[in-house]
Amino acid sequence: NVAMLFSGPAIIYFSNMQKGLAAVVDAWGITINYMVGMVCVSGLIIMAIYRWIDKNVLTDSRFYDPNELRRAKKEKPKMSLKESFLFLTRSKYIGCIAVLVIAYGIAINLVEVTWKGQLKLQYPNGNEYQAFMGQFSTITGAITIFMMLFVGGNVTRRFGWKVGALITPIVLLVTGVGFFSFVIFRDSLSGMIALLGTTPLMLAVIFGTAQNIMSKSAKYSLFDPTKEMAYIPLDQESKVKGKAAIDVVGARLGKSGGSLAQQGLIVAFGSLGAVTPYIGGILLVIILGWIFAANSLGKQFTKLSAEKDEQAKLAAESIPTEAAVKSNVEQEVTTS
Repeated sequence: NVAMLFSGPAIIYFSNMQKGLAAVVDAWGITINYMVGMVCVSGLIIMAIYRWIDKNVLTDSRFYDPNELRRAKKEKPKMSLKESFLFLTRSKYIGCIAVLVIAYGIAINLVEVTWKGQLKLQYPNGNEYQAFMGQFSTITGAITIFMMLFVGGNVTRRFGWKVGALITPIVLLVTGVGFFSFVIFRDSLSGMIALLGTTPLMLAVIFGTAQNIMSKSAKYSLFDPTKEMAYIPLDQESKVKGKAAIDVVGARLGKSGGSLAQQGLIVAFGSLGAVTPYIGGILLVIILGWIFAANSLGKQFTKLSAEKDEQAKLAAESIPTEAAVKSNVEQEVTTS
């Protein structure tokens, strides 16, 4: 996210270079050349750092134990797609975590594609579109860093796991309703929107931008941490196999599910504009399912955490303290 604070202004700078160029010059081509050059330079820096780590860190016994790495690789299970599905269906707790991951992937995919479709209508010129995306990246990076440093951890500590886990879907629900409402009913709202000195399309773009910024910042500051925390009360086998199953099924299904739904709708109805109301309806169902799963998981998380704390307390009480052991020894010596 810190990188976005640098890449965003760089994108804006190269995108605005067209203003000083002659009309016959391919401004978009020049912008692309500079940006691809940045990507290549970044790739070379990554390769150089990787080589340095491989040469200086992975050969240092203080940082690297090859025997431990081989043992860790053996312990990590390799689950097939079928095994992953079966494991998720056997555990309600792991299944709820999978629903959270799948729902986020589908929801953000549905919103992003619709928003970028509106964005392309508002900014048909490639450089203008790219400059807007640079601003979007910069703002997203700044707000996400603020959320991670000052909001995410404090919310979870103060209000508990369930509240932290529910914020992301609620943010997506509220902003998603606003965005799709403006996209679907913008013709009916054109008179009122004209009084604001803007257009329905621009207002839809603004709502979509706010929606994407808020959802991404909530994802990094609240969704990801609460998702990882959900594994804490589980036993070691469930943790390892659960994460493996969700990596195989959840992440992939979430990324592809939204795309498949949109492709099917576009094939059936002909255009992205025609399927927007249906996408909004699907998004609503997905987010409501997400909220239900997060609420159920919150109850299970609280129960399992309490059981684990109780087990830890009993285990601690069953271990004699150093003072008690010393007292017993002295008493036995005195008796002898």
